[in-house]
Amino acid sequence: MSRFPRLVPLFAAALTLPGLVLAGDRPLTPEDLIALAGVGDPQISPDGNLVAYTIARTDLDEDESETALWAAPTGEDEPWRMTAPGYSASRPRWSPDGRRLAFLSSRSAGDEDSRTQVWAFDLRGGDAEPLTEVEQGVDSFAWSPDGNRLLLTIQDPKPEDLLDESEKADYKPEPHVIDRLQFKRDYSGYLDRRRTHLYVLDLDDDELVQITSGDFDDSGGTWSPDGSLIAFSSNRTDEPDGNDNSDLWVVSSTNSDEGRTLSQVTTNEGGDDSPAWSPDGSSLAYVTGRSPELLWYSLRQPAVVDLESRESRLLSPGLDRNVSSPQFTPDGRSVLYRLTDSGAGHLAAFPAGGGEPTRPVAGDRSVRSFSQSDDGRVAFLASEPHLPPEIFLAPGTRQLTDTNRELLDQVALGRVENIHFTSADGTPIEGFVTFPVGYDERLSYPTILWIHGGPVSQYDFSFNAESQLFAANGYVVVRVNPRGSSGYGEDFSAEIFADWGNKDFQDVMAGIDYAIEQGWTDAERLGVGGWSYGGILTNYVITQTDRFQAAISGASEVLYVANYGHDHYQRDWERELGLPWETRDVWERLSPFNKVQNIVTPTLILGGALDWNVPVLNSEQLYQALKRLGRTTQLIVYPGEHHGIRKPTFRQDRWERYLAWFERYAKGIEPVEAPTE
Repeated sequence: MSRFPRLVPLFAAALTLPGLVLAGDRPLTPEDLIALAGVGDPQISPDGNLVAYTIARTDLDEDESETALWAAPTGEDEPWRMTAPGYSASRPRWSPDGRRLAFLSSRSAGDEDSRTQVWAFDLRGGDAEPLTEVEQGVDSFAWSPDGNRLLLTIQDPKPEDLLDESEKADYKPEPHVIDRLQFKRDYSGYLDRRRTHLYVLDLDDDELVQITSGDFDDSGGTWSPDGSLIAFSSNRTDEPDGNDNSDLWVVSSTNSDEGRTLSQVTTNEGGDDSPAWSPDGSSLAYVTGRSPELLWYSLRQPAVVDLESRESRLLSPGLDRNVSSPQFTPDGRSVLYRLTDSGAGHLAAFPAGGGEPTRPVAGDRSVRSFSQSDDGRVAFLASEPHLPPEIFLAPGTRQLTDTNRELLDQVALGRVENIHFTSADGTPIEGFVTFPVGYDERLSYPTILWIHGGPVSQYDFSFNAESQLFAANGYVVVRVNPRGSSGYGEDFSAEIFADWGNKDFQDVMAGIDYAIEQGWTDAERLGVGGWSYGGILTNYVITQTDRFQAAISGASEVLYVANYGHDHYQRDWERELGLPWETRDVWERLSPFNKVQNIVTPTLILGGALDWNVPVLNSEQLYQALKRLGRTTQLIVYPGEHHGIRKPTFRQDRWERYLAWFERYAKGIEPVEAPTE
């Protein structure tokens, strides 16, 4: 049951007006957002007849989520569930002959502490059976080309992982002994010298062989077409905690020296990762960052390296857009990448010899992931403005799944419009506006400026749940891709390097001004908010203008020097702002805390108690300052939560608090308490 007064939509009688997109019989609610199923990880079978994928569903009563494996035929038959209720499964992967489907799961009858292992179905019949028994569990896996071995990604065990059941009862945790430059990370906690390495498991004799080692982390392992080599990405510099210089490496899949005999494939000073073999095994496609001095603002470009000559080249040097997830096509003529371009996410095919890409999947949508069959058909996950992520088939864009149709048919969604305008200095800016359900063009509406995180991220042509929730409660929602966003080239992204809250502030404010000029927005009823960098930029907004009547600062930073050594970004802080004892003026100039006295907007502040990404420390400092200044504010801390709020009841609680805060302060509607007996 909600802890807040139920909000009664003022537009209930106007559900057939132009703002309506999908005509259900009721507005969207926080409970609906919890009920939306999450579709992911489409994996098409080698023969192209089936697509295995995952569906995550949430049970509010149990306050937990469960992820199941499903299969969708590429013909006309309906999808079906493959795994039974009671445990979660992830990462479905077909064996090369298509007879088995392996996946990750921690299921084990009667053992609540069981670790994640690789399991597999035989599609000819029978229950799933475990393929691995690794004490500390398995992080990831890949089938060998002949299907007789598995490449496993495994982190070194903790001491307690190696204890038998009789010893676990008497185990007492040891103190954290810390000697690394990068010594903590959100969700992982304090970091020790346990590293992640690659192993090969022979499925015939269950022999597990470690093929990489050392004080480094290895990732992205992939088999060569003949199964003799493994390519992977690893930062093996003298101080891997001090830079982002990952390279591609190759190791024998049958080596006996734990990977001490390696071959380095790339030498770029930036990050090289995501290796993908050409069908003939002569080259690797990958993703490269050639501007390491720009940190996360650096462009991520498509590249290929020849394994004989070790010569690397960009596939499309003039392309000023980010790519990810390379895969060669079966004929080896092209390399597929996900391509981020403006407010869209496309599937792009780059000629293997270099040149401009074509776009087998384009349009007003966002492609999230994809896989290929042996004949080159592509199953891909994509979202559209009024469609949460579902699975499609290419060539073409035939939709294979419609997981949330029953729920979507019940609710009314607001129309989404792609907008373009100019910022204060003339820079072209893109964004999206979601209109209230039942929008009437004769009226101006209360409006929420909702800011994305990152900052190197973006809003795109995908379903945005929070915007639809706000629209269901009578708001115009303005979402802007300010400078710093990822889909507009390296220079656009790097415009805010060590200059946060300046040009990006101008851009989001220009978005609000544009909405006012169009007549959509009531300038006297404005709200602003966001999470992570969205909360940080919110802090910049409310310290520089009093135009907003309500603000929500989620998981934000405000006094930057307080984070040095406390969050997990010290390396990035140093490279962007300098060492705080040497460039303290930069740190202080950028900190919104030093203008906190300018805030007059009623501000709701939220964060996770265990967040080491953007620690709740800064949220507490912002709250304390506003409280001392006598401003209207409230602090919400979610126990046991990190940067992303995962507990279902907390997620619902957060959405309800958003609505209640904006209702009270942006709309100016006093809450109506339920009558007491």
